[in-house]
Amino acid sequence: MAEKHDDGGFVLNRRISFSIFFNNFRSVFKLDELGSEIARIAFPAALALTADPIASLVDTAFIGQIGPVELAAVGVAIALFNQVSRIAIFPLVSVTTSFVAEEDTTSADSKYTSEDSLSPDSENQKLIPPTALHSDENPRDVECPRDSFEMSKSEEGRKHIPSASSALIIGAILGLIQATFLILEAKPLLSFMGVKAGSDMLRPAQKYLQLRSLGAPAVLLSLAMQGVFRGLKDTKTPLYATVAGDLTNIVLDPIFIFVFKLGVVGAAIAHVISQYLISLMLFWRLTELVNLVPPSLKHLQFDRFLKNGFLLLMRVIAVTFCVTLSASLAARLGSKQMAAFQVCLQVWLATSLLADGLAVAGQAILASAFAREDHACATATVSRVLQLGLALGMLLAVVLGFGLHFGARIFTKDADVLKLIAVGIPFVTATQPINALAFVFDGVNFGASDFAYSAYSMVTVAVISIIVLLILSSSNGFVGIWVALTIYMSLRAFAGFWRIGTESGPWKFLRS
Repeated sequence: MAEKHDDGGFVLNRRISFSIFFNNFRSVFKLDELGSEIARIAFPAALALTADPIASLVDTAFIGQIGPVELAAVGVAIALFNQVSRIAIFPLVSVTTSFVAEEDTTSADSKYTSEDSLSPDSENQKLIPPTALHSDENPRDVECPRDSFEMSKSEEGRKHIPSASSALIIGAILGLIQATFLILEAKPLLSFMGVKAGSDMLRPAQKYLQLRSLGAPAVLLSLAMQGVFRGLKDTKTPLYATVAGDLTNIVLDPIFIFVFKLGVVGAAIAHVISQYLISLMLFWRLTELVNLVPPSLKHLQFDRFLKNGFLLLMRVIAVTFCVTLSASLAARLGSKQMAAFQVCLQVWLATSLLADGLAVAGQAILASAFAREDHACATATVSRVLQLGLALGMLLAVVLGFGLHFGARIFTKDADVLKLIAVGIPFVTATQPINALAFVFDGVNFGASDFAYSAYSMVTVAVISIIVLLILSSSNGFVGIWVALTIYMSLRAFAGFWRIGTESGPWKFLRS
């Protein structure tokens, strides 16, 4: 904050506060109203988020039985497909969750205020949440109002959420663009990833990537719909659909790969079928809850999506380039190094995404709190999700530290690959608390609609991390890549904390 000196000048004081981590720390696992709301949203969201990486791990385990070359090839293809998907859909999902939560909250508040205006005592009054009536209230006594989606739906019928219609239209268009791009440009993209012409990995990687790209429209549509459901604080529906689709994938994998002897082609076909099943289930449920036909085109608010989506596009390109570059550098080391990196990376991402469930809960609750201008609820929510994120990260570190040493043989029996996996295990386990905090901070800043800061800070982190990746990978190979990834996630977590720690931007109210 700016402080005045005796000479009349001003100096910018960037005092960093860590108090947000310790507010009501003893109640971190308490299932009070706030704790129950976080659990209700976060637990199904975490399971849904990890379902697809787990399905990819199952693909990896089945394909690993074919051979190390096929395992490495599919690893490159999956990394490329996932990163392109993140570029296309992550900005859309993030802004959709915040916009839907805001629209759902303000429409409910408007209805409540309109009904209250019929009472003489409510004239000229604004709907004020109970927590906002006491600005000096200690966060430990704060309970955030619960938004009951099921209740409002039964009373009003299908909801009118313009952002839901916008998200589906944009998701469908992006899905078609992604599918066309990956199918036509598979070979040069794989070459960029280090799979050059003449490589044993090129043919299986190209086949897998092109076939799996046929499912891109379903992937992007389903993720867009998941953003809508998250904004409505309904994370159970995406969970049920995702589990049903991924179980289908797991059942079809051995049938197509081994029974029909289709190899990596069979794995891709199984995955595409599962993605279209997920998309159809989500769309059927969404049409029951939300009126997807807007009154007019102006209600779609494409300009709002494009403005904030572009900011997050900058951010996700920065994130994507770091992860994709690390996979590319691993591929250039050889098929065995890439196979080991693929196993470690998939475990790293699958477990870290558990914290993304907390990020989803934090984003949805915070978006509603900011829409109500309920700063007490916002403060309590931030403290709770960060504390839970740190606890989850520490738990994951312990579980993976023991589990990976014994479970690596599930993915491959190649002795050289197993030795390299053992080298990567300490990095995968030690970074879990850092990763968890980084993901939760993302959700917190998105919930505050602080998209500009999230974008610019991530670009800065990416520039530094890319330089570190190039230097350490050339000098230390496989180990250097993992050291660089650890530095990258540490910088990402620190950037997320900086905004709240300095009490700036949307968090200025913390100074009072």
